[in-house]
Amino acid sequence: MDRFISTIIRRGNLAVTFANGKVKRYGDATGSPIHIRFNTNTAQRQILTNPEYYLGHCYGEGSLDIIEGDMYGLLEAIYTGNPDGEFEFKPWMKALAAVRYRFRHFRENNVTTRARANVQHHYDLTGALYDLFLDSDRQYSCAYFETPDADLEQAQLAKKRHIAAKMVMSRPGLSVLDIGCGWGGMAIYLARFLGAKVKGVTLSDEQLAVAQKRAQDGGFKDKIRFELQDYRHVEEQFDRIVSVGMFEHVGRPFYDQYFQQSAKLLKKDGVMLMHTIGRTDTPTATNPFIEKYIFPGGYIPALSEVMPAIERAGLRVTDIEILRLHYAETLKAWRARFMARREEAKALYDEKFCRIWEFYLASSESAFRWQNLVIFQFQLAHDLHAVPLTRDYIQTAENCLKNIEQKQGAGATSFPHAAAE
Repeated sequence: MDRFISTIIRRGNLAVTFANGKVKRYGDATGSPIHIRFNTNTAQRQILTNPEYYLGHCYGEGSLDIIEGDMYGLLEAIYTGNPDGEFEFKPWMKALAAVRYRFRHFRENNVTTRARANVQHHYDLTGALYDLFLDSDRQYSCAYFETPDADLEQAQLAKKRHIAAKMVMSRPGLSVLDIGCGWGGMAIYLARFLGAKVKGVTLSDEQLAVAQKRAQDGGFKDKIRFELQDYRHVEEQFDRIVSVGMFEHVGRPFYDQYFQQSAKLLKKDGVMLMHTIGRTDTPTATNPFIEKYIFPGGYIPALSEVMPAIERAGLRVTDIEILRLHYAETLKAWRARFMARREEAKALYDEKFCRIWEFYLASSESAFRWQNLVIFQFQLAHDLHAVPLTRDYIQTAENCLKNIEQKQGAGATSFPHAAAE
């Protein structure tokens, strides 16, 4: 273990108390001090053999403690501790990842019943938890930071505005399908500010109850309908399709089905906007900690895995945008909010849950900041003439939407706590 840590941490300020009580320091003593403690020899062996999984697991179980600093600081030391370049996986770590990737199909077999169970595993947690760290509209996806000093509320509103602008909402009354509608924020935005008629589908009972109540209380009953439905069972066609943060749950074996169904549901002159986490390197298996504790059945694709399925479905890519550090900043804001209200989360669940959630937020931010994760925004259509010739229309639409928001008031519709609980 000592040798392993020495190869990773050559700069920074890390102290480690091993299970035998011995303390050793690593790095060049620069930066904020981090001190961790192994409480068992088993934890040391586990993290040595499979750090991707066992670092978070052992922290959650309490066999690894952070005495000084925090989990994000530890991950920063790991990912930036090599002065010669980026963090590199050791040969045995690469071998484990290769085995996980080879057998990924078994974990991503998201048939209808399994897909619903996977969604409910994460999204049917009590709404009180998400209120601790999300914005007031409960946007649980990457925000869009137009300026470095934007706060989370501003950035999440900008995300919805940016997506709406790229959907080319050319007239009121356009029909929109929101695949994976969450708690309804995107659908409500489109109906409220652009007069769209939206159908939102979700596999989460908790999200559905909240979204329906929000639409009713906000006066959008005639413009929005939310349903507990798998996108594969939708039959009617739409002028626009939007899907934000849902594609990660589809599973690679179902990419063809996803895009073929989207092509079927999108009218010939329609536009689809898909916002998903992606990776900038070659295809790799899902992080094992995230796969077990957070998003079972999830998979983050490389661009090379998505494009062939789009092509086979007969859709045309009219625009691809890569959002680089926006999710790192989003997760930073979520992590700060969660840690500020950690005791409330502990009252809802327990200490183990809080540790796992802390690791999830910190490790995800680290992956977007120092590893290979980004956001892909795909704009798709049947007809190349469905969108303007240049990208100038996006900024023009955003400016118009800002004016509409100011006139109507851009605050999120309130959450009905009876449904949220």
